[in-house]
Amino acid sequence: MTAKEIVSQLTLEEKASLCSGKDFWTLGSVERLGLSSIMVTDGPHGLRKQQAASDQLGINQSMPSTCFPAASASVCSFDRDLLFQMGQAMGEECLQEKVAVILGPGINIKRSPLCGRNFEYFSEDPFVSGEMGAALINGIQNKGVGASLKHYAVNNQEKARFVCDSVVDQRALREIYLANFEIAVKKSQPWTVMGCYNPVNGVYGCENKKLLSDILRDEWGFTGLVVTDWGAINDRVEGVKAGLDLEMPGSWGFNNAKIVEAVKNSVLDESILDKTVIRLVELILKSQENAKEDYRYDKTAHHELARKVARESAVLLKNENALPVKQGQSIALIGAFAKTPRYQGAGSSKINPSKLDNAFDAFTAAGVSFEYAPGYSLVPGSPPDSALIEEACRIAKGKDQVIVFAGLPDEYESEGFDRSSLDMPDSHNQLIQALAEVNPNIIVVLLLGSPVLLPWANNVKAILSIYLGGQAGGSAAADLLLGKVSPSGKLAETWPLSLQDTPCYRYYTGSTRRAEYRESIFVGYRYYDKNKKPVMYPFGHGLSYTQFAYADLKISSSSFKSGDTIQVTFTIKNTGSVAGAEIAQVYVAAKKSRIFRAEKELKGFEKVFLQSGETKTVNVALDTRSFAYYNTAKSMWAVEGGEYEILAGPSSCDLPLKAKVEVSGDGYEELLQDQKNKASEYFNFPVKDMVVSDASFETLFDGKIPPKQQDPRPIDLNSTLDEIKHLEAGKKIVELAFHQAAQNFSGEGNKDFLRMVENMLIDMPLRSLSFMSGGMVKPPMLDALIEVLNGRPPSDPALMGFLT
Repeated sequence: MTAKEIVSQLTLEEKASLCSGKDFWTLGSVERLGLSSIMVTDGPHGLRKQQAASDQLGINQSMPSTCFPAASASVCSFDRDLLFQMGQAMGEECLQEKVAVILGPGINIKRSPLCGRNFEYFSEDPFVSGEMGAALINGIQNKGVGASLKHYAVNNQEKARFVCDSVVDQRALREIYLANFEIAVKKSQPWTVMGCYNPVNGVYGCENKKLLSDILRDEWGFTGLVVTDWGAINDRVEGVKAGLDLEMPGSWGFNNAKIVEAVKNSVLDESILDKTVIRLVELILKSQENAKEDYRYDKTAHHELARKVARESAVLLKNENALPVKQGQSIALIGAFAKTPRYQGAGSSKINPSKLDNAFDAFTAAGVSFEYAPGYSLVPGSPPDSALIEEACRIAKGKDQVIVFAGLPDEYESEGFDRSSLDMPDSHNQLIQALAEVNPNIIVVLLLGSPVLLPWANNVKAILSIYLGGQAGGSAAADLLLGKVSPSGKLAETWPLSLQDTPCYRYYTGSTRRAEYRESIFVGYRYYDKNKKPVMYPFGHGLSYTQFAYADLKISSSSFKSGDTIQVTFTIKNTGSVAGAEIAQVYVAAKKSRIFRAEKELKGFEKVFLQSGETKTVNVALDTRSFAYYNTAKSMWAVEGGEYEILAGPSSCDLPLKAKVEVSGDGYEELLQDQKNKASEYFNFPVKDMVVSDASFETLFDGKIPPKQQDPRPIDLNSTLDEIKHLEAGKKIVELAFHQAAQNFSGEGNKDFLRMVENMLIDMPLRSLSFMSGGMVKPPMLDALIEVLNGRPPSDPALMGFLT
C-alpha cells in the first residue's frame, strides 16, 4: 500500500499517535498496517546510538562507532567528494545498527566565534555550508539511510536557545541564514529537516509557517519530513498547521491528545493532519524498504577514512621553514593533548570511538625518537603548573624542534553554553610562551573547535590547526608533521585579532530573550573586508609544503543576464617539489552598488590535487544566484545591473586573478534607495564596532521589529528557570532540577555533560521540564505550578505533590 492508502485506513487517534516519538529515539508504529517503529539517533559526525535505555537527555553511553572529524574540521577540506565518502561510511554504520535516520549535519552559520556549538557547524559562509552539507547528506542517503538537516533556522547561539528570539532582517535571513539550507535542500533532498528551538522574528521555529511551509516546501520544493529538535515544541497544534510533522521525543500522549481534540473541535482541519501523517508514513516505509539484515561495515576502513578526512582538513596557519620535521632532528613532544587528545566536542554529539589514536603513539610507531612532557594538567580549571612548565622547558632546551599540542579543553566549548572569551587556558598559553623563551624552534598543534587568540603567534615557527580531528586525528597529525602528506585544509571561518573585532560583538547574547542581528549581512569575512579590519587569519587561508601558481583566467562571456551561466576557468600549477592539493576559491564583487553589499562573496570552490610540476585547469560555473541579492521590497531574488569583478585565488585576501563582467539587471534596487538615508550605517563603512542605531535597524524591517519581551510576570510555560528562581516555589523547582541533574551525571566521565545540562537548565522554559524529567513532570503539573508561581492556589492541589 502507498502512504496515502495507509493513512486512509488510520483512525484519528492512530494518526495523532504517529505525530510524536514513542520514546527518546524511536517513532510510533501501527503494526496492524505494517508500520513498524523506526529509530533515529544522533550524529552529526558519526553515529551515537545509546547502548541501554535512554536517559531523559539521551546522552548515556553509546555504542562504539567511528568518530569522524567534527564539522569545524571536515569543512576545511573543501572537498565535496571526501564529505560524500564520509557520509557513506556514516550511512553504513547506521545500517549495521538498524538506525533509519541520523541527526545531522548541522549547518548553522557561525555568526560569532563564541557560539559553544560551533564545532558542529561548517562555516561563516552560506555557500560553503550548503555545499558541504549537501555532500554529506548525499553520502549518507546513498546508503538508504536518512539525514536530518539542522537546526532550521537562525540558531546561532547556545545561550537561552529555547526562548531567545532571533531578530533578523529579511536580507540577512535570506542571503546568510537561509541560503545554506536552501542549497542543501535543493542539492540533496534530506529525508528530514530539524526545526530549531528558538523563535525567529517572534515566531517559534517549530510553528513558523513562513519557514516550514512557505519557504521550505513551497519555494524550495522540500518533500521530506520536518522534525523538532528534542523538546522544541511550544504549541503542538500550531506546529501541525505550520508544517511541523514529528515531535521528538514526544510528550507521553498529551500533545497527541491535543491534536485529536483540535480536529474534533474543528480547530485543526483533518486534511492538514493527513498531509503530516502521509509524510510520516512515507518516512517509515522508505526506512523499512532500505533496511538491511545482518549488515556489517569495515571498522578498519572507516578508521582509515577518518584519518584521511583529518589529514585533508588540517590547516597549516603558519610555517617559517619549520615543517615538515626533518629526519634525524632531535624532538621534544610537549602537551598532555599529545597523549590524551581532544578530538570531538562536548554535548549530544559526543561519540564513543571504535578506536582512538594519539600523536605520542603515532610518533612512536613511525620510529621517531623524542622526549615527552605533559606541560599542563587536564583536570578542568587547573591553573598553570610551574613544575610541569619547568619540566617541559628542561626537555625542550637544545632540541632541534619542539612540538607543542595545545588548544581548548572540553569545558571551554560545548553544546548548552557559549564561550565567554576567545582565550585558550592560561596553562596552555603560559607553557607555549615559556617554551619559546628557551627554544626558538616551536611548532604548535592546535586541537579546538573554534578560533582562539594566539598571543604567542609571533614567537613560534609554525602553527598547525587540527581543529577536532576525530578518532584518527592523532595519527593524522603525525602524518602531516612528518611530511608524509602535505597540509591542504583552508579556513572556513575568519580568525579575528580580538573579540571586540567580531561583527556582532555588541549584540551577541546580550539578552536571554532577544538576539538582535544588527550586523545584517555583514557576517564573517563580509564584515572584515567591508570594515577594513585586519585579522589574524582570513577566511580561506591555509598553507602547504609546496607552492602553487594561478594563471590564465578566462570567462565564457563578458556580459551576463538572468538565466545565463558563465564558465570561469583558470590554471593552477604546483611549482614546488612535493605533491599537494590546492583549494581554489572564486569570488564575485559588485563594483558600484546602489544597495549595501559585501565587498565580495564566495561563489565557487574546487580542490585540486597536483603532483610536483603538474598543471590542471579549474572550471567553476556562475549562475544568476551568483550575482543576486534578496530584494525585500519585491520579496524575491533580484539582480542589480552594472560592472562586476570575478576574482580567483588561494584565499579571500589573496586573489591574483581578475576579470570583469557587465551584468544586465532588473532595476529593482531602485525600490530600496530610501535605506541610504534611513539606515546609513550599512552604507558608510567603516562603522566602529558595528554600532547600529535603532532607527537604522528598524528600517531594514520596514518598521516591523517584533516587540521586546517585557517583565517575565505573569509566569507562563515559556518562562525560564532563571526568571522564576527568585520566587518561593520557583526556588524549589530550580533546586530540584539541579539536584536531579547532579544525580544523573555524577560519574567522573559525565562532568562535561553535567556542565552542559546545568547551563541549559537555567535558561530552560518551564514547558521543557516535562521533556527533561523523562515524563515525571506531566503537563497538568506544570499548569498547577504556573498557578502557584503567579500567586494563585492551584486548581488541583494534589498535582503540586511533586514539589515536595
